[in-house]
This record gives sequence, C-alpha cells and structure tokens, in this order.
Amino acid sequence: MIEVRQASKRYGDAVVVDNVTLALPAGGVTALIGPNGAGKSTLLSMISRLLAPTAGQVLVDGLDVNACDSRELARRLAILRQDNHLPLRLTVRDLVAFGRFPHTGGRPTLDDKAHIDRAIGYMELEPLAGRYLDEMSGGQRQRAFVAMVLCQDTRYVLLDEPLNNLDMRHAVAMMRTLRRAADELGKTVVVVLHDINFASAYADRIVALRDGRIACQGTPGEIIRTDVLSPLYGLDIAVHDIGGRRICVYYR
Repeated sequence: MIEVRQASKRYGDAVVVDNVTLALPAGGVTALIGPNGAGKSTLLSMISRLLAPTAGQVLVDGLDVNACDSRELARRLAILRQDNHLPLRLTVRDLVAFGRFPHTGGRPTLDDKAHIDRAIGYMELEPLAGRYLDEMSGGQRQRAFVAMVLCQDTRYVLLDEPLNNLDMRHAVAMMRTLRRAADELGKTVVVVLHDINFASAYADRIVALRDGRIACQGTPGEIIRTDVLSPLYGLDIAVHDIGGRRICVYYR
C-alpha cells in the first residue's frame, strides 16, 4: 500500500501540494487526473522520493520513503518521469538494462538478461533492441523508457504522463500494456493522465486533484460524471456510455 499522510510541497509562498492524505491499495491501476497545476506530477514525485515533502510523510508498504535506503526503495518502486532524457548515447537494450541496477549493482546475471528480454518483448521493441535512442521517434523512445521501468521488476510502477509523444494507436497500446502489467504481473500502477477517457477506460480508481488538494476519488463510475468533472476542469463536459465505458465529450 502507498500511504500519503498530510503531505505538502511549497516553493516559497507557492503551495503546490496542500496537506494531502491518500491511501492507494496494492494492485490495479490508479489514474491521477486534474487540470494543469493541480499538483499531480509533484505528488507522484513525492511518492517516489524525487521530491522531499515540505511537511508530511509518504510510506510504501510501511517504509518511509524519505528515511529508507535508496536501493531498498528502488527494489520496491520504479518511476518514469516526464523529462526522461539521458545525456548518453544508448541502445534500447542498454537503456532497459539500467532497470536491473538496483538488483545487480552493475553486475548482471543470466537472470537479469531474461528480465531485460522480457521487458523488451512486453513493449514490442524486439526489432529496435539494438537501435540507438537518438535514432528513434519520440514515441519509440517513450516505450523504451517504460520497458526500463518494467525491467526494474518492482511491485509499484509510477508513470508521469507516459502517453506523451504517442499517437492514438501507441497510446492505446501503452494503456493496454499497463493494464496487463497490473492484471498479469501483479503490479500496482499509478499513472498521471491528461486524457480522462483513458482513465475511464483503463483505471480501477481515479484520484482527481485541483489546486494541490484531492478534489475527489473513486471508481471510474463514481468520477466520470458531468457533475464531478465539469467543476473540476471548469469546462462543460458531457458524459456518454459507449460500449460499456463512460466517455467524455468536451469539444463542443
């Protein structure tokens, strides 16, 4: 379980996350949604220890993320940030292999090679395994970084806007992969999404933030509603049931 206890993040007088308390049970897919500046990415970074909270505490399976050993945390939790650029010229396989470092300390075994191959295959990157990242499209690189995160083989997988640079086909494939990772591999996936229809279609639970606070949380059926989303985004949003899923329309 991920527990956030009265966590805040301030930059001077600016409050980005404001006294958030949240419990995310193990398993399934949780989507963090909300307008720009709501605090979604900051909250995710605090959970993963990329940012230290100004106040409050974050626990992962009872482990205080700001007090524990870095490698111990990296064996439990992996994160993909928005700005996932590396100043190194790497192949896809080289990048994915970085995911094994918390387990091997830079001394990979045959078992680690199996993890690397499995992650590359999971993201359907076999034909690109030997290609350099700077020779690939933005969407292909994004899939390679997700493969690295999956290769880390942690119980908790955090992704900050993983659909960036992906066209519709690959965005759908990405969400299907994350759904499979939760269902087949037992991962707990926490993902920041801007497209609320992807949250509706693939998430088990949705946490909506606004102005650094939790506005509401619940199942897609409880959150994907006009009376919830319209005030959240300050926009006229219609919700329709299509194919058993709630789909939002806001292009009117």
